[in-house]
Amino acid sequence: MKNLWNNKEAQACGHDPLQLRVYTSRLLGKDPSLVLHGGGNTSVKTTITDFFGDTQEVLYVKGSGWDLASITEQGFAAVKLDALKRMATLKNLSDTDMVRQQRAAMLNPNAPTPSVEAILHAVIPYQFVDHSHSDAIVTITNTPTGHKLIKSIYGKNMLIVPYIMPGFILARRIYQMTRNLDWKKCDGIILLNHGLFTFGDHAKTSYDRHIKIVTQAENFIKKHRVNIALSQPKDVNLETLAAIRQSVAKAWGKPIIAFLKQEPKSTGFADLSNVASLANRGTLTPDHVIRTKPKPAILGVNPLKDILNYTQNYHSYFNRNTNGKLKSLDNAPRWAVWKKHGLIAFGRSYKDAIITSDIIDHTIKAIQISEKLGGWKTLSEKNIFEMEYWELEQAKLAKSEKSSTLQGKVALVSGAASGIGQACVESLLAQGVHVAALDINPKILTQFKSQNILSLVCDMTKNTDIQSAVKTVIRHFGGLDIVVSNAGIFPPSLKIADMNTKTWDQSLAINLTSHQRLLTASTKYLKFGIDPTFIIVGTKNVQAPGPGAAAYSVAKAGLTQMARVAALELGAHGIRVNVVHPNQIFDTAIWTPDVLKKRAKAYKMSVAQYKTNNILKTEITSSHVAELICTMAGPTFAKTTGAQIPIDGGNDRVI
Repeated sequence: MKNLWNNKEAQACGHDPLQLRVYTSRLLGKDPSLVLHGGGNTSVKTTITDFFGDTQEVLYVKGSGWDLASITEQGFAAVKLDALKRMATLKNLSDTDMVRQQRAAMLNPNAPTPSVEAILHAVIPYQFVDHSHSDAIVTITNTPTGHKLIKSIYGKNMLIVPYIMPGFILARRIYQMTRNLDWKKCDGIILLNHGLFTFGDHAKTSYDRHIKIVTQAENFIKKHRVNIALSQPKDVNLETLAAIRQSVAKAWGKPIIAFLKQEPKSTGFADLSNVASLANRGTLTPDHVIRTKPKPAILGVNPLKDILNYTQNYHSYFNRNTNGKLKSLDNAPRWAVWKKHGLIAFGRSYKDAIITSDIIDHTIKAIQISEKLGGWKTLSEKNIFEMEYWELEQAKLAKSEKSSTLQGKVALVSGAASGIGQACVESLLAQGVHVAALDINPKILTQFKSQNILSLVCDMTKNTDIQSAVKTVIRHFGGLDIVVSNAGIFPPSLKIADMNTKTWDQSLAINLTSHQRLLTASTKYLKFGIDPTFIIVGTKNVQAPGPGAAAYSVAKAGLTQMARVAALELGAHGIRVNVVHPNQIFDTAIWTPDVLKKRAKAYKMSVAQYKTNNILKTEITSSHVAELICTMAGPTFAKTTGAQIPIDGGNDRVI
């Protein structure tokens, strides 16, 4: 393992211990084999002057929810050191009370909640303490002879602690084990199946020790020359992937993302003959159970049946281990081994799925190494259950479950680079929806920055483009729930007698045929969506056409009729098809200054008069239309299909 300490960077921190603490914390956080997505914690002991001018000895410890890779000073909570040390002397203390007392001992009540291992940091008599969940160390300990192997690598100067639940119990055990310890002869503390603690009176000392100890573990593993299984990805049936996502979402009780992993290491693991046995033995560290559940689903020739079996087995697992006072979590898997195809990470958001994916990557590598070292053997089912249903973890989950009714869904929006399409992308994104944004304009590729958005260049007049785009969406997000069919143009104003072939054909191709192609391409996947819906952006011209807009009005009228037929045909599959009819949405690409001027002139109005030419005398924006479309995609319209909803400020000709 590379030592990232840089004297120049360290000197820039001056003599401020908290600045040095931030610096070395980030060094640890940069390496995912040490710290993965919020794991690990660090601390520094120092003396400060409080509000009243009194001197206080405090422990600055990483706050809950902060990631070491990007932590700042604000990510550390200052806790009175004497209070933490006194807590360590107590014989009994619930973790809930421990957290409460730690918060009571904080100097700044607005700081983040201190790490649950703050007491452990406090009892170690050195200024700097570093804790990681080193893959190499945990991999070695996840074997039948893990304790023996660790002892052979590090000798008598390493304090080795059998696995104990994090929190007060662990802190109390370390306190008892070290009361007569000669700390000068202790290089570090290894918690079996958990991780590593190092310490020192200088940030560099503790960090250097950490890197040295982990490197020793890595070198031990290298001697065994483990080959990680690799294989090339195979074609998958994307309808089956969408069905898998739907089945897991039903078990979860909420819409989710299904992130298909088909890089060589994932498909290689899925191809292992004994993959079910290996994957079902437990987690790399107990902390991961919150993200991964105790086991993945193993999917074979009948994935939906396998998911049902998983849910039933999870129910049995809960009943075996509950004390009768706990409430079961959902019984959906957080990842799956799809034999011969790859791995799937599930999540309520794309970010969550990626975090689970990263944990999977580290886990499948560790499994194969541990097998070579004597066998992959994790903690007992009871230990893993205790972590999954730990009161502190349950509190975290409860806080994270608040969400919008659309969160986790997958939407596709055509014509997404401007106007109504852009507003729909932004509104859906704000509600936690994952959005595929399609447009012919290449600017779509750089327009949106969220990882919940998949931007694709797509010519909606080319069926091959549409087919390819829809398949890409399914492969990326795992399914499809909402389609906003919005792409369109407003042709030059021409009377029928003056109509040219190009104008007519182009309007029909974009304003009608492209929507049919998108509906056809997406229907096979919407059948496996969560409350699926296809929403078409029409126009007031369907009910009240105007002179000079025949090419546009006829295409949109045909589009509306298609929507009515589609509602009749797709209702049996639970797919809702509805139309929204906007009028005079002037912040869209079709309303160029020239078009606006010509349309106003056709009605013998000024541009200003034309913009508010409705009963409510109000201007309607793309955002207003997008808000309506989001509502139509949600539960308010769950029982509505075949409807045509106007958003036009009230048009007297329509009424």
